Amino acid sequence: MAARTFRLRSLLWLLLGLLILALLAAGLHWRAKLPKREGELQLRGLSQAVSVRFDAWGVPHVEAQNETDLYRALGYLHAQDRLFQMEMARRLARGELSEVLGEKLLPTDKLFRSLRLIDFAEARVKAESTRPPGPAQQALLAYLDGVNQYQASRPAPLEFELLGIPKRDFTPVDTYAVAGYLAYSFASAFRTEPALTYVRDQLGPEYLKIFDLDWKPEGALAARARLSAPAASAVAAGSRLQPADWQALARIGQLSDSLGTGLAQMEGSNAWALAGSRTASGKPLLAGDPHIGFSTPAVWWEAHLKAPGFELYGHLQVLNPFALIGHNQRFGWSLTMFQNDDIDLIAEKTDAAHPGQVLVKGAWLPLESREARIKVKGRADEVIQLRRSPHGPLVNDVVPGDTGRTPIAMWWTFLESENPLIEAFYQLNRADTLAAARTAVQGIHSPGLNVVWANAAGDIGWWASARLPQRPAGVNPSFILDGSTAEADKPGFLPFSANPQEENPARGYIVSANHQPASAEPVPGYYNLPDRGWRLEEGLKASATGWDMARAQALQLADDTGYGPRILAPLMPILRQQKDGAELVALLAAWKGNHGLEDRAPVLFHQLEHQLIHAVLADKMDEAMLDNLTRTRALDHALPRLVADPDSPWWDRKATPQRETREQIVAEAWAATLQHLRRTFGEDAAQWTWGRAHSITHKHPLGEVKALAPLFNVGPFPAPGAHEVPNNLAQRSGDAPWSVVYGPSTRRVIDFAAPGRSQGINPVGQSGVLGDRHYSDQARDYVAGRARAQWLDAADVQAQARSSLTFRP
Repeated sequence: MAARTFRLRSLLWLLLGLLILALLAAGLHWRAKLPKREGELQLRGLSQAVSVRFDAWGVPHVEAQNETDLYRALGYLHAQDRLFQMEMARRLARGELSEVLGEKLLPTDKLFRSLRLIDFAEARVKAESTRPPGPAQQALLAYLDGVNQYQASRPAPLEFELLGIPKRDFTPVDTYAVAGYLAYSFASAFRTEPALTYVRDQLGPEYLKIFDLDWKPEGALAARARLSAPAASAVAAGSRLQPADWQALARIGQLSDSLGTGLAQMEGSNAWALAGSRTASGKPLLAGDPHIGFSTPAVWWEAHLKAPGFELYGHLQVLNPFALIGHNQRFGWSLTMFQNDDIDLIAEKTDAAHPGQVLVKGAWLPLESREARIKVKGRADEVIQLRRSPHGPLVNDVVPGDTGRTPIAMWWTFLESENPLIEAFYQLNRADTLAAARTAVQGIHSPGLNVVWANAAGDIGWWASARLPQRPAGVNPSFILDGSTAEADKPGFLPFSANPQEENPARGYIVSANHQPASAEPVPGYYNLPDRGWRLEEGLKASATGWDMARAQALQLADDTGYGPRILAPLMPILRQQKDGAELVALLAAWKGNHGLEDRAPVLFHQLEHQLIHAVLADKMDEAMLDNLTRTRALDHALPRLVADPDSPWWDRKATPQRETREQIVAEAWAATLQHLRRTFGEDAAQWTWGRAHSITHKHPLGEVKALAPLFNVGPFPAPGAHEVPNNLAQRSGDAPWSVVYGPSTRRVIDFAAPGRSQGINPVGQSGVLGDRHYSDQARDYVAGRARAQWLDAADVQAQARSSLTFRP
């Protein structure tokens, strides 16, 4: 017995020892993957040492003796925080996600192969190889060398091990392809053009009246009095599209909106600049909060860069060494989406007598075709055919299911212009005068961006930056175009002087919030509601002077909008007639559009809005097309017109013999709203608060796996704000509760009286490495509306440093 007990104890001690050794080994393995932020590292290719100080938030303050060394060190630092994000971005742009994530990502890979981003990137790099590299190209090559040195010398990220991702060098082709993905993520055409064409051709022109398709030359902010007038739309001849064609187009729209990768998509933005005449300091003030899809890690990675003749505190995206937003002691800028329509979808005409050809203005022209092979984890490779018409790549060849009989081509400015984005942002990172900034932004061809800029010398400026295509007179690119006629022609591009822009306006401020900008000539686009812009402008107009950083930050955090009350106004007489929930109707009647955590009215409004949308749309289009339409800005514009027009045909259900009325549909929607909220949150309406119904979770790609979600995802947190309020923590239309899907990707405010004490915030954290102390250290401050210093002055950088790292040749 004693011997048996001894053996048992020995076995238990052995097992315990092995467990301890395994835990120690796992701990050492994990620690080896953490970013290195102190000590010394060797970096090949440096000519001199580079010093790095890390502040309390893990932001590197990098100082080098020349720009090449600066960008090589930058690449290493960026990679140690975000290598997995870099890998996912390049695989998405290249259409190579299925190789590591499996068959479920095959539709996404097919879509991105059909977009031809790699073709564009390879052609661009090949063209550059024929001439000596300029400063921007030298910087890019040094940066990518730093990324590759990190990858080659350090342990693979945990995600690489879990997914079996092999290491391979990053190249300029990857950088240009990822730039294409970012440009594509701005585009609304794949959802909006099929949806509006479906309404026109399948439902009839009378159904188009609620959509805001008229051009307002004075711009949305100056067009407030006209908003309630129904849009008069010119209706083109009916298309040839059949049910299978519509279904394929709907699937493309859904793929475009749900990539399933955790990578951020561009959605909107706020930015404004105030002249010194309006600020407390007497110097310009710049505020900006680009609205981008949330993810873990966050989209931006911050770095303060310094070399002789150059300094910038910049916000960077993966595989691009140049800040997309940034500032220094002399100047700074922010971005919003221009929202111009730079993609046309074109229905090509074919017939059995001309296989492999399409009809273009009376001539049968051949389709180009080539084979592409996609590696798929756990199964044989997928071989697809990529075809191209004279108008552009065919995008419906590769969607799942029946692709229809009508080839749909994509004409896209990104693929059809020189688009020197890398050089443009290299110049913008150094553009300290109006003239230099104006020159730099002319290199932004696609995606369209509003660049809002200010400098310490007292200038402010805004340029709607894009190459604007010329289209034949009378052509409305909101609809799918007929490829057999001249309406799909693009005679050329307009000069930059035709773009909307302003420099030092007399009113002393500039506001950009994705609304339709003022311009003498039409700029077709899918602009956001003007309400957010109105709210910002009203805030700026409230005081002609005295603006400081605190007031600017308060305006960024405003959670109210006139949109909800504007929709409710014509419905209130109907709602007041309802017997159920009279006290809740009174709550809506008194609502000012606020979305604070304790507010209850927004819960009622957004559920009612969803019920109305479903009631009037669901019987008139299939689920996929309905889903696409609800994700368009066109529907945001349409709802105020719909609720104000009791005679709109949308109120009548097609499947019933009787004619339904607005009163009937609204009453049904209100009853359904109360039923859902009671079922979801309980009978006590006092508990139906916005903080219970509206939350934010920053999702990691591996967080899509339920078991891994608690480990990799950050959140959930109750969230104020909402869709199209200044604090644009936006949710999709649907049943409560709602998850925030995009919002301010940072909130920056710079007063050029003290640019070294600017304020900003990251929604999650600087690092993308699980277990690192900067993985999620800003998430709670972000959702609470707090900001932190963005140190720029040398004394502050030294005083605030928490660790130091030196790169040596």
